[in-house]
Amino acid sequence: MAYDFDQIVDRRGTGSLKWDVAEGELPMWVADMDFQTAPEIRQALAERLQHGVFGYGIIPDEWYEAYIGWWKERHGFTMEKDWLIFCTGVVPAISSMVRKLTTPAEKVLIQTPVYNIFFNSIYNNGCNVLQSPLAYNGKEYAIDFEDLEAKLADPQTTLMILCNPHNPVGKIWDRETLARIGTLCQKHHVIVISDEIHCDLTEPGKSYIPFASVSEACRNNSITCIAPTKAFNMAGMQTAAVSVPNPVLRHKVWRGLNTDEIAEPNAFAVPAAVAAFTKGGAWLDALRAYVQQSKERVVQFVAQELPQLSVVPSEATYLLWLDCGKLGGDGAEIAQVIRRETGLYLSDGDQYGGNGNQFLRMNLACPHSVVEDGLRRLKAGILAYQAQKNV
Repeated sequence: MAYDFDQIVDRRGTGSLKWDVAEGELPMWVADMDFQTAPEIRQALAERLQHGVFGYGIIPDEWYEAYIGWWKERHGFTMEKDWLIFCTGVVPAISSMVRKLTTPAEKVLIQTPVYNIFFNSIYNNGCNVLQSPLAYNGKEYAIDFEDLEAKLADPQTTLMILCNPHNPVGKIWDRETLARIGTLCQKHHVIVISDEIHCDLTEPGKSYIPFASVSEACRNNSITCIAPTKAFNMAGMQTAAVSVPNPVLRHKVWRGLNTDEIAEPNAFAVPAAVAAFTKGGAWLDALRAYVQQSKERVVQFVAQELPQLSVVPSEATYLLWLDCGKLGGDGAEIAQVIRRETGLYLSDGDQYGGNGNQFLRMNLACPHSVVEDGLRRLKAGILAYQAQKNV
């Protein structure tokens, strides 16, 4: 079945966070897609809507089976039913777990630059952010294990949030890297929360490795956050899960999620997830191929038209991390000029920590024609920034 990702869907006036911008502006910032979700999901939701009664729901066996089947088939990892707990979203779950698994003023380690909301989940719950910056060689990122172990060894460090695959740098962590993280965290008694929400948005032909699948140390000392929402563009459905193999840790997480009242589904959360994981595979594969074409186009355009920038190779997510270091300015300032002069709204890298202040993040989950518009605006904005800087 062919899917039309070239279709322009007008999202203005729909209460969209992404598109709550001025007329003429082009938002390519927050990580949601401008594509309609898979028709199989829309059909499942239409059938649920047609029923007309939207009372309290349960988590049926079909929900567990959908998650277990998808991870076994797609990622070669068999989860058990008992491991899975429904939650309304990955971010609420992370915040809940920070509250439940730490005490105030303890340190939570993150590898920066990383998803900016991790900072909120840590600070808002009375803990301190401990950054272990990723090593950057001017082309790609890697983990600085010397720095990582030194910070894990701090007795005040009790929790680590791992981003797997990594947002915003688009990195798929390999098995050896994940195993080494697991060993170090077990050694220093640091629990791992692995945010794997981008795991299904890998480059065609590539897959990610679930952290809990790597070793006994990884499995018994971790909580994995998973959801169909990022891959199938359903963030507003508020449907996700945590997978916790360790029964003692699972009980603590379960208590936290229920205490925080984020463990009950709305009327559409279960059918949306079940349809995604049982019927959405073909759509997702087509989407991944389409997004890959956009990534390749941006790399080509930057090389030919904007050599003052560079693109960090991206193996996962529909986001690109643009290195503006040669411009000699701050990412937030560059983003402001681009938006003011062209209407193109990108995420500035400052908010992701680490060396993010020399980067911009660009969301490519939109039709190819929109990507082309974004590239034209990007070039005009960069030239305007350089002209202003040279005045």
